Amino acid sequence: MAKYLNPKADLTFKKVFGEHKELLISFLNALLPLQHGHEIVDIEYLPAELVPVNPDKKDTIVDVRCTEKDGRQFVVEMQMYWTDMFKRRTLFNTCKAYVKPAERGMDYSELNSIYTLSLVNDIAFPELPDEFYHEFVPTHTNHSNEIIDDMHMVFVELPKFQPSSWKDRKMAVLWLRFLTEIDENTKNAPAELVADALVSKALELVEESGYTDAELLAIDKYWDQISRERTALNAAERKGEAKGRAKGRAEGETTKAYAIARNLIAMGMPIEQVAQATGLSPEEINLL
Repeated sequence: MAKYLNPKADLTFKKVFGEHKELLISFLNALLPLQHGHEIVDIEYLPAELVPVNPDKKDTIVDVRCTEKDGRQFVVEMQMYWTDMFKRRTLFNTCKAYVKPAERGMDYSELNSIYTLSLVNDIAFPELPDEFYHEFVPTHTNHSNEIIDDMHMVFVELPKFQPSSWKDRKMAVLWLRFLTEIDENTKNAPAELVADALVSKALELVEESGYTDAELLAIDKYWDQISRERTALNAAERKGEAKGRAKGRAEGETTKAYAIARNLIAMGMPIEQVAQATGLSPEEINLL
């Protein structure tokens, strides 16, 4: 009986998809919106000098560039929790990776399209409760079929994924089940995952027995860091919500004071007395 590790951790994810091209190719072909006949055949891992600048590098699991056929680039990111800035950061990194070759003197006509696949282990789009797969492309405002096909950003919300959502996309379902169903509590992998040769190999790569004590310690530290960051983020959100409620109450009290002041002025009460009754300054009352 095998004991597995969570494949979403940085070290395990890199071991599966950052060291085994055939697994990454299958993963990308399954999850990206590639047209028939334009599937990825071979990839070249992105050299270090081309990796997009990322202030939260620990959350970026692997960066790759696919150059077979037409030189398209593919960037894969794993984000353990969502923040409002993550979408903007992803756009920045996508654009940077797209223009990086031009900085070395390449003709603009030689720039190739780029796909960014962001796997989010959190709820990123709560306003879309029934959708977990989101593709963004530059689109004409009035004609949605007119798009700039050079940049694609795909966000996959792992907590929303249900196998029944993509019955017609077997490999996509298998890879997403691998990411969402396998963790430290898994003793027996689902038979459907074991039956596929590529996913079965990925399962072997996240078996705990294949990791050294130092690697296991590093994985534990990774999850501890994720927990501390999520706790800090939640605390900041609660503080912001409390501040917002206090501001709302203060604004409500001020609005009420203005309404009372208007009524007292209409009744002919002197401004000094209106100020005493409402707490507003004479200057504020004169502006009414």
